Amino acid sequence: MKNNSKPPTPNLKPGGTEGGDTLFLAGGGLTLCGVGLYLLLDSVRVVTGDYGALSGLMNRRGGMGNTTSMGIIFVPFIIGATVLFYDAAKKWAWWLATAGLGIIVIEIFSRIRFVLNMKTTHLLLIFLMIAAGAGLLAKAYRTSKSS
Repeated sequence: MKNNSKPPTPNLKPGGTEGGDTLFLAGGGLTLCGVGLYLLLDSVRVVTGDYGALSGLMNRRGGMGNTTSMGIIFVPFIIGATVLFYDAAKKWAWWLATAGLGIIVIEIFSRIRFVLNMKTTHLLLIFLMIAAGAGLLAKAYRTSKSS
């Protein structure tokens, strides 16, 4: 008697192999996500603003007027550092120098402004690239976990 049943064929994935789809999806997703993030960050221009957090408060309250000289923010740090060079055991001088340095850092970082200068269609395409890459990465992770 003749056996007409065919031998079982392996479950072939994309590319005609038994595996490799996870690596393909992860590589494609990582590439799309990386290129999208690069294009997004490449289109942002960083500038400094006129006023920071503290100098803006002083200007709005009317105390300083319209000034660009904000040397007053250095006073706590200078007093604290001076006292520390005289006597480093004074705890209040350590606190004053640390607070002064914190004020300077806050003022510097609060003046930073990010300007995004591009067409809306380009922005949407960049977001689409990032979302597609993240989706492919998630699919690759799900596929590798289930197998």
